[in-house]
Amino acid sequence: MRDLSTRLSGGPVLLDGGLGQELIRRGMPGTEPSLWSANALTEVPDLVQEVHEEYLRAGADVITTNTYATPPERLSEAGLDGRAEALNREAGRLAERARAAVGRDALIAGSLPPIRGSYRPDLVGEAGEIEPQYREQAGYLAPHVDLFLCETMSTPGEARAAARGAASTGLPVLVSYTIADPSSPEDAEPRLRNGESLEEAVEALSGLPVAGVLLNCSHPESISAAVPVLRGLTDRAVGAYANAFTHIPDGFDERADALDSDARPDRREDLAPEAYGGHVEDWLSAGADIVGGCCEVGPGHIAHLRTTVDGAADARRAAE
Repeated sequence: MRDLSTRLSGGPVLLDGGLGQELIRRGMPGTEPSLWSANALTEVPDLVQEVHEEYLRAGADVITTNTYATPPERLSEAGLDGRAEALNREAGRLAERARAAVGRDALIAGSLPPIRGSYRPDLVGEAGEIEPQYREQAGYLAPHVDLFLCETMSTPGEARAAARGAASTGLPVLVSYTIADPSSPEDAEPRLRNGESLEEAVEALSGLPVAGVLLNCSHPESISAAVPVLRGLTDRAVGAYANAFTHIPDGFDERADALDSDARPDRREDLAPEAYGGHVEDWLSAGADIVGGCCEVGPGHIAHLRTTVDGAADARRAAE
């Protein structure tokens, strides 16, 4: 049942959790910062497969490839010009091996990330500069994945370029935006990190074969406020997977600061699996079809969410 629409018709779909931090937690060796988790593909590929397997055993319906740091431009800047095809294909193969080893009939999503830095709408660039890279990366991953997840998009233009590149493969596409974390619950309506509205974010994907619109790598509280708004803006599937960071520093540069350095966002201590699951319950109640976790959300959280998602599926069937 490796078809996204079929999975969605059966009830909420459970994504995996964060990969980069989980690799660090398990001993991924230090690396030149711009390589980030891509280093694991050559140094500790078995560790990448191990994390995929643990998410599958926790109950994830979808695992995501370790390709957040493997866009061609990023690899070239790290001195790995010409290695994009090999590294992206290796990431796809590791996910396939994990699925085969566990024997769970899960989907594999190819991660297509921000090319020039997360949470940085000022660095996105023009569509003509980035869309060809998304098309190239998607082409390398396509033989190994069942769908694409264009994630942590901070502007509508970035999302549209990524979605167009992913859609060139003919595989299903999900687009996930990161939203601003307000300083207080009384702040204004949910907005992208460049200040644009969720309505503008959804409208940017009009006419594209996008199966769902999600929110990710923001505070769970911010996402809880945004999911009902998003649900009211589209008939497509909607979803969310939050981070467990205390904050995103202004001007954060993931290319200059390794994830295990003092410059990275701090981990929240109040989002154990049960607490995080409470937020996810809110998203499901608001109509979310796809849920999971992002940075600092690990296999223990996903195991807890398996029960939550199954309960939501039962409730929806009973209401039909």
